[in-house]
Amino acid sequence: MNERDFADLAVGHALNALSEADERAYQEALAGNPHWDHHVSGAADAVAAISASVEPVAPPPSVRAALFARISEMPQESAETPASTSASSDEEDFAAAGAAPVEPEREAVSVGASPASGWGPRRWFTLAASLAAVLVLGFGAVTVSQLVSPPASVVALRSIEQAPDAQSASTTLPDGTVATAHWSPSTGQSVLVTDGMPELAADKTYELWFVRGETPIAAGTFEPDEAGKATAVLQGEMHAGDIIAVTVEPAGGSPDGKPSTAPVVAVATA
Repeated sequence: MNERDFADLAVGHALNALSEADERAYQEALAGNPHWDHHVSGAADAVAAISASVEPVAPPPSVRAALFARISEMPQESAETPASTSASSDEEDFAAAGAAPVEPEREAVSVGASPASGWGPRRWFTLAASLAAVLVLGFGAVTVSQLVSPPASVVALRSIEQAPDAQSASTTLPDGTVATAHWSPSTGQSVLVTDGMPELAADKTYELWFVRGETPIAAGTFEPDEAGKATAVLQGEMHAGDIIAVTVEPAGGSPDGKPSTAPVVAVATA
């Protein structure tokens, strides 16, 4: 199983919509790839956020019609009808028995999509599960693409983790906050993943920095969720030996491009 398939299963697990076989495959994949657990928390957070953001409402009838219209447009495989064979001369003659009831001919359709369609069983599952989230948790709260398509920061983290030169380093602060830097020279990307970052006042924000020798280089701002979790892409190119740091700055980031406070997080990458 690749990571993309696992991410799809994580969505289904969060929705409690996996079959027994898929649930077993999901658990085995997670046990063998514990570094994929960000897909688990991401899917759970997305479903929880959707559930908490709106009151459940009955979707309009047009939604059901649109769903079935979309499914009907997907390429489908029809089972081949065996070629008819002529009766041999020694077969029993049924003419004398009279006309037999004729069952309407039905075309057998496979639930699997054709290879050219690009929709395997899991792609179908993801579509169905995502639409179920939209319909059950609140019509109009989220689109299918928003639920299934991960944010740019998660895409960047996935790219780093799949790179042959992927590296990471972590630090744990006295208050229990954990910050992990992920980077890959071949992709030119770096990401900071946090858990337990303290909540800031409305007029403050966390700012990322590459500390290169004695020089801090601004790398963007981020806001953790209520649990202090965040996956933040650092803007700019990381150099070997940089320290990835986080400071608390005024909303919008440091006005002069220099840290105004001491770092609250510092992850050495050398």
